[in-house]
Amino acid sequence: DADQSLRFSSEYFQIPVVTRAYTTACVLTTAAVQLEVITPFQLYFNPDLIIRRYQIWRVITSFLFFGSLGFSFLFNIIFLYRYCRMLEEGSFRGRTADFVFMFLFGGIVMSLFGLFANIFFLGQAFIIMLVYVWSRRHPLIRMNLFGLLNFQAPFLPWVLMGFSLLLGNSIVVDLLGEKRLCKIWFSFFLCRRMMFDQPEDPDYRPLPRQDEDLQDDEQQN
Repeated sequence: DADQSLRFSSEYFQIPVVTRAYTTACVLTTAAVQLEVITPFQLYFNPDLIIRRYQIWRVITSFLFFGSLGFSFLFNIIFLYRYCRMLEEGSFRGRTADFVFMFLFGGIVMSLFGLFANIFFLGQAFIIMLVYVWSRRHPLIRMNLFGLLNFQAPFLPWVLMGFSLLLGNSIVVDLLGEKRLCKIWFSFFLCRRMMFDQPEDPDYRPLPRQDEDLQDDEQQN
């Protein structure tokens, strides 16, 4: 038992920090609802309660609850863990701050559109956003759905939307995560290039730091 606990702890802490924090928060929130410690009525996105009664936590908890334990919850958690981790270990490897910025930026934009779309829980739309970002970053990967359908990675969000439609679910959440993400993704990288990237000039040389100037002066003296 001790070895299994150590092995589980080791595997758990090998998960990238953002993926680990978000997935754990989603699981704990669902467990709290299942154990009736809290209710979904305390978690859903309600602008009136957020603004008038200062229930600020609803801005965050609306991204953490995927419904009661069942197939839908398991499906969402698997996709969240898989694509969030692949993004953090792939496109955002060594760039945790950029990944967190994308989380915040995407969450804010989705919350604004959630005001007009009348959506109470935004977690599923957020997962679709992560899947969309990953699929656009890996356009050449071939994918397979249940051994029946082969397609390129960029079509994955649309395949999931069709699958959701077949299950009788509303596709408004999927569209919120897909269509708006194009602008989110473009704006995110445009801001990053303007604020953080160095110019791609072959003759560009960074200015020497102050401590390097002091060392050069000491060597000359």
